[in-house]
Amino acid sequence: MTGAAVREAFGAKFAGAVGFLNTPTYGLPPESVVDALHERIGHWRAGTLDVPAFDEHVRTARAGYAALTGVPVATVAMGSTVSGLLGLVAAALPDGSRVATVCGEFTSTTFPFAAQADRGVTVTELPADELVACADRFDVITVSLVQSATGAVLDTAALRRTLDGADTLTVIDVTQAAGWMNLDLSWADVTVAAVYKWLLAPRGTAWMSVGDRVSRLMTPHAANWFAGEEPWQSIYGLPLRLAADARRFDLSPSWFSVLGASLTLPWLASLDRPAVERHAVALADRVRAELDLPPQPSAIVSLPIDGAADRLAAAGIRASVRAGAVRVGFHLYNDDSDVDALLTALR
Repeated sequence: MTGAAVREAFGAKFAGAVGFLNTPTYGLPPESVVDALHERIGHWRAGTLDVPAFDEHVRTARAGYAALTGVPVATVAMGSTVSGLLGLVAAALPDGSRVATVCGEFTSTTFPFAAQADRGVTVTELPADELVACADRFDVITVSLVQSATGAVLDTAALRRTLDGADTLTVIDVTQAAGWMNLDLSWADVTVAAVYKWLLAPRGTAWMSVGDRVSRLMTPHAANWFAGEEPWQSIYGLPLRLAADARRFDLSPSWFSVLGASLTLPWLASLDRPAVERHAVALADRVRAELDLPPQPSAIVSLPIDGAADRLAAAGIRASVRAGAVRVGFHLYNDDSDVDALLTALR
């Protein structure tokens, strides 16, 4: 199998999509993004790079993240990693806060909170069903909407019912959901995502929304010139003059990453998002049905099959191994031929 053919999906072209089932590790960029990056790198190489022009890419990408998650754009902050952004949230928790998560959660979602142990902050791991059922007994819930290793999807409807009337803060990592799943997380206190997986942009940027209950507790520990109300007027000298909205938590942009995000996030937000979700989940469902795996409304499939990694690699199918099983993911650039190739390789 070759990955050389260019495949068109949802109005964009993707090179390398044939046999690529590794989006949970990193997503493929549309060719238009690659072209834009080459052009901008050419300016860098020639010494003609227009640095202030990246400010508009930041604004566009920020609005794209807000649209994808259903949150107000004024609540969205820019960082470089999920853990770095969540570190600001964790540092703002009162001493002795009780945090809960699911067993085996991706550590960028939990380590920032576990690192607060010297202040009496505790993090308890629970099975997903138990976490949902007793979430209101904790001060904070930090959890991925879609689990990285298995693709398991959090029952957000049940979680919201449990938390109705409770003071519990909800931190939802959507890194493995935003881009293929149709989201509305306006109810969550915090959402966060890295852009280099299902959001199809270069690694180096992450976005976080923070509601009022959380933002008023947070300190902008990484305060910098770009977090200013007028960034180019806050390069030198005191006093501290940060933005009034969530931009006060911004890091300065990773130029080429935010350029890519400014192209992919608004584009993904503009698509028929229920159709994207149906497309991705239908492909994953075919795999689960053919291999007698439990049903799951997820674009990620965990394959606990002996020798699967070697068989897929021999067939030219790109996947990954997580938690002792082969993990595959289906995005908008995958189609039934990828499922056929996967099933043929495994049989």
